[in-house]
Amino acid sequence: MQEPLGADIDPNKYKAACPDYKHYAMSPHPPYSEGPLELPSQRPKKYCRTFESPLVEKVVKDMNERIVDQDLARLFENAFPNTLDTTVRWHVDGTEKPRLFKKKWSSDAWKGPQSFIVTGDINAEWLRDSTNQLQQYQRLAKKDKAIHNLILGAINTQAEYVIGSPYCNAFQPPAPSGLDPTYQGDGDVVHPLYEPSFVFECKYELDSLAHFLSLANQFYNHTGSTAFLTPRWIQALETVLDVLSAQSKPTFNPETGSYERNEYSFQRRTDTGTETLNLNGIGNPLNGGTGLVRSAFRPSDDATILGYLIPSNAMMSVELQRTATMLHQAGKKKLAAKVREWGTTIEKGVWEHGVVDHKRYGKVFAFEVDGFGSHILMDDANLPSLLALPLLGFTSTDNEIYKNTRKMILEKTGNPYFLSGGEFRGIGGPHIGLQHAWPMAVLVQAMTSDDEDEIKTCLGLVKNASRNGLIHESVNVNYVTDYTRPWFAWANSVFAQTVLDIAQRKPSVLFGEGKEAYALG
Repeated sequence: MQEPLGADIDPNKYKAACPDYKHYAMSPHPPYSEGPLELPSQRPKKYCRTFESPLVEKVVKDMNERIVDQDLARLFENAFPNTLDTTVRWHVDGTEKPRLFKKKWSSDAWKGPQSFIVTGDINAEWLRDSTNQLQQYQRLAKKDKAIHNLILGAINTQAEYVIGSPYCNAFQPPAPSGLDPTYQGDGDVVHPLYEPSFVFECKYELDSLAHFLSLANQFYNHTGSTAFLTPRWIQALETVLDVLSAQSKPTFNPETGSYERNEYSFQRRTDTGTETLNLNGIGNPLNGGTGLVRSAFRPSDDATILGYLIPSNAMMSVELQRTATMLHQAGKKKLAAKVREWGTTIEKGVWEHGVVDHKRYGKVFAFEVDGFGSHILMDDANLPSLLALPLLGFTSTDNEIYKNTRKMILEKTGNPYFLSGGEFRGIGGPHIGLQHAWPMAVLVQAMTSDDEDEIKTCLGLVKNASRNGLIHESVNVNYVTDYTRPWFAWANSVFAQTVLDIAQRKPSVLFGEGKEAYALG
């Protein structure tokens, strides 16, 4: 346990001397775990942490006392609080006097609690990352007012981002925070135009908007609170529906056959094909009448090849229907019906156009389709993925099409991005290359398995690839010491979620035979 600072020491001065966590995470720190790997501690000193919760500390303590494998226990101790420890760059509870700033906003903008959650080593907030980073704390929000307010603030902040630039995926610190933005300088040519001081990157990814809905749906599910259901959030929801309408249109007019330019385009000067869209920033043609919605980029931030990305459409269909249920219960029945219709339309489109016949595996989910009959068979490590469809709530693990798909994407003969080497194996993707698999995908494999041996194998692979005490973005399948991103909060959160899932479903894997399950909330 860390000793408190002396009463004569100013915490603010101590905080000013805190090391940059990006560099801190690259080196091991004592105390080391008592397991064979002797994994280091990677939690910042108390006054260097960006947010604290006594309930989170209790969970860490509880799990430390229960997990038999001391290396896994250390990874959980580092990973579970990592988002709170390191990524909450700005949080206000809504009672503070607003700062003065130059940009003119709606009089209702930036009201109430606000939270800016960075992805880790990049000083920007991804809608997808921040939703996943906060996911393991959602079950604590009803009991912990601080967590409740932090997540409510994140919902409010994301709503402002969606209203301001709904086609963008990553955002700068909010103007009221007074924090300086960070510019990429890639010279992107994007339509619609965006404000660089507001947006960090503007890759249109359907799952980003689905994650915006998911953050609020999780909060409502665990707390029953509709405090986020403000005019601004409703405006953001309407903005999402506008995007769905625009991005479900075909490339060619179905009546005249004439080309109709998409509302969104993206071009980047680069020698990496996945970093830009072809055909002058539009991407490959898509057919209409599918019920599916275009996504220009994948959750990996790589460009799609065929724009109807099935995992993202599946996630959007689920979150729309969950949102509709919440709105109906809140008395907003007309809007709920509109949202539900979108959800069921997209869901139908996934089942009708996203399921294809494979000569070896039978009926499987395709990764991307174009509505003309072309499809791509693969899976990518990032969430949402085909592997994660049950976690998204789209289908169950015992669905035959999902089982066929799971078998396909976890074999090299079925998935070109299933990578295997001497020290690691799992799903990777084009984002990093052909030798690096992602621990995140191996963790999803564990959460979608009912086989204890498979779960143990997955945990062992990730543990062995996390020698620095944190979960990395990707690792070389032959040399796990060759990794990308020492500080990637999303991956740490997925590890924590996996351990908590196993602690509830398969407690003997973590705690030993005959031990009781452990559940949050």
